[in-house]
Amino acid sequence: MEAHPLLARLAEAPERTAILLDVDGVLAPIVAVPHDAVVPQETRLEVARLHDRYALVACISGRSGADARRIVGLDQLVYVGEHGLELVPEAADWSDRLHAFAATIDWEDIERKPLTVTFHYRRAESEAEALTMLEAVAARARDEGLVARFGRKVLELRPPIGAHKGTAVVHLLGERGLERALYAGDDTTDLDAFNAVQGLELGVRVAVASPEAPAELREAADIVVDGPAELLELLKRL
Repeated sequence: MEAHPLLARLAEAPERTAILLDVDGVLAPIVAVPHDAVVPQETRLEVARLHDRYALVACISGRSGADARRIVGLDQLVYVGEHGLELVPEAADWSDRLHAFAATIDWEDIERKPLTVTFHYRRAESEAEALTMLEAVAARARDEGLVARFGRKVLELRPPIGAHKGTAVVHLLGERGLERALYAGDDTTDLDAFNAVQGLELGVRVAVASPEAPAELREAADIVVDGPAELLELLKRL
């Protein structure tokens, strides 16, 4: 990819800069079964290099932090899981209620995490029928006081806590006093992180594009790359 002036500006002061990355669809290509996702070795080595160079390299994921760490395979990074909910102790108070609700739903492909539940429909025989069913689930969940949000072939249910990837970004940068950051993401939830870096001294928003990505992500981005392989080439310029 061509050099971008914003990347050059970030690279001028790595000691004052954070590199913040989503995992699935960004570092790891999307796969049909989430547990099978893998960060390619070349990408892993590049992220390790960035960790040695920049003030902070962190992964902010919809997965649990522990699972994101397993997928990325670099213990030295900072991990924030479940869209920032792991940073909010009161989110755990909703866990039993959330999982009890999920237990009432007859759905084959459910990913149960400590603080959220995700209904996948990537492997559904009919996506239209699956969406119709999950829209009804989302409406029921909202009636129960839960937050329901659609993403890339998923419906995610979470507690009604004011935490998201944007609040995670603010937390990570604030505790380290950093005012320069790059954030790369591929889905609706990453828009919150885009908003969080927008007001920094230097904030760079990278959309990792795909046919499934929301149009708003591309529109809000400073840089658009075509999938994880092209993101890797971008990271090599930092």
